[in-house]
Amino acid sequence: MRVVAVQMHATDDKAANLAQAERLIRRAVERERPDLVALPETFAFIGGDRAGREEAAETLPGGAAYELLSRLARHYGIWIHGGSLFERTEGGLYNTTVVFDREGREAARYRKIHLFDVTTPDGRSYRESSYLRPGSEVVAFTLEGVGVGLSICYDVRFGELYRELVARGAQLILVPAAFTLETGRDHWEVLLRARAIETQCYVVAPAQWGVYRAGGERRRNYGRTMVVGPWGQVLATVQDGIGYAVAELDFAYLEQVRTQLPVHRHRRLDG
Repeated sequence: MRVVAVQMHATDDKAANLAQAERLIRRAVERERPDLVALPETFAFIGGDRAGREEAAETLPGGAAYELLSRLARHYGIWIHGGSLFERTEGGLYNTTVVFDREGREAARYRKIHLFDVTTPDGRSYRESSYLRPGSEVVAFTLEGVGVGLSICYDVRFGELYRELVARGAQLILVPAAFTLETGRDHWEVLLRARAIETQCYVVAPAQWGVYRAGGERRRNYGRTMVVGPWGQVLATVQDGIGYAVAELDFAYLEQVRTQLPVHRHRRLDG
């Protein structure tokens, strides 16, 4: 499977973000011929204020971001993992991933379970629970014979979610993110490699990069989009800027790793 993980610099301008995403998807398809293109967390809108997030949110199915990805998946005959976007429901907003198959049909949907309520070392406060509801369902699905597990950003710190995804058949786990610069510098690569090693899965982590404004405050995303193999090696990455990482995923090699180091059979704790 050939995978492209896109690194974006999104802001609170939804139309500009969607145009950026479309350009990057088109470029990746024309140059790389991937099977799967994956976008970062909140690719359609990041930052702004509560009113801006409400306006940018979409009722699914439908909405500009949803329809764009469906159309591009169908046009190019590829799978598209839509990073995440704000989903509007009667109960409130969710941070939601939607995956589209080669026909442009919705194949999977996941709502972020763990919300980022944190004060970073620079003193900035992030309170996702002040405007988002947490999801409650673990989601794994099959992509042309490959088990795929879904997660979003802060989820990566909770290993129990990833163990459950493997229990549900995951061989590839997606981690779209908008990691802060402060946490990303020390934790991003370490966490991704740890999740890959302990699950013996490929981990594909498309990320947001660059400065954006939230509630009048200037914030910065770390970037460093990565694809990590089941032995924990970084197979591809994007440094600073807009772009993408591309990698070939070899699932015969993944099964070899699981056979030679059968940690899932050796596990003794069920909790």
